[in-house]
Amino acid sequence: MQSSLDLYPIWPKSENLSELYAQLSELKTCLDGFRPLSAKQVENLNQAFDVEYTYESNRIEGNTLTKSETNLVINKGMTVKGKGLIEHLEAINHQEAIDYIRDMAGKNLPFNKYNLLALHSLILHGIDREGAGTYRQYDVRISGSDFEPPPNYLVNELMEGYFAFYQANQDLLHPVELAAEMHERLVTIHPFVDGNGRTARLVMNLILLQHGYPITILESENSKRLQYYDSLEAAQTGKDPQKAQFKRFIAENVKQWLFNYLLILSSNGQAKPQGRGDLFFEKIHALNTKET
Repeated sequence: MQSSLDLYPIWPKSENLSELYAQLSELKTCLDGFRPLSAKQVENLNQAFDVEYTYESNRIEGNTLTKSETNLVINKGMTVKGKGLIEHLEAINHQEAIDYIRDMAGKNLPFNKYNLLALHSLILHGIDREGAGTYRQYDVRISGSDFEPPPNYLVNELMEGYFAFYQANQDLLHPVELAAEMHERLVTIHPFVDGNGRTARLVMNLILLQHGYPITILESENSKRLQYYDSLEAAQTGKDPQKAQFKRFIAENVKQWLFNYLLILSSNGQAKPQGRGDLFFEKIHALNTKET
């Protein structure tokens, strides 16, 4: 999604994670200034972005449905000629999984083993009956990666540590850092035979939603996908033990989606709703004044 109003002069790119998180907190405060959104606004935003999220997340994993085909499958219940059953199910299942995390966030349900397995079960519903919603029982390898996931006999113990980390840090880390940590840690443990990436991205977005951030979509375009995989592998293999590269990648993507939402709600910075968006429009006004 491209926008005509450039917000980077106000919130510039930064290599410093602390600065990035401060920017994200301020942008989230700007977004809060437009809340509460009307039911129609929420419906329109969800309808527009859910298709994009499902398309991009599945395409990262090799699904060949186009964005328009994904929309037909999800919203029209249509079958796309020449595309397999599994690709259709991946689109349908991912949309149901988005609805699930949105419902969890709305009801303030805890993130735990039960809900993780339920989420994974939705992802693989009708695709892998034995593997859906269960930890893997054998070792796996990741094609094209130097990282080797841990052996299957360690998965249960590692997942206990995974949830212990979440409990210990959910109120200590910045929400975006927490979301990145839980994303990276899940794909590193690789607890499932299939669906680890999609589930990890959904977990990331569950945590973002729980803290009032919008869903963040990671793009499947080749250079973006490579950046995603490279930063993830650097964290997994110990080349980047602080995971700074991956955390910056996630933070910059969250920032872009905050930009997207703010520009939509402000009509590209041109129309201030009555009594809404004060901080955001103050920032826009200050930028315009500075430029003139």
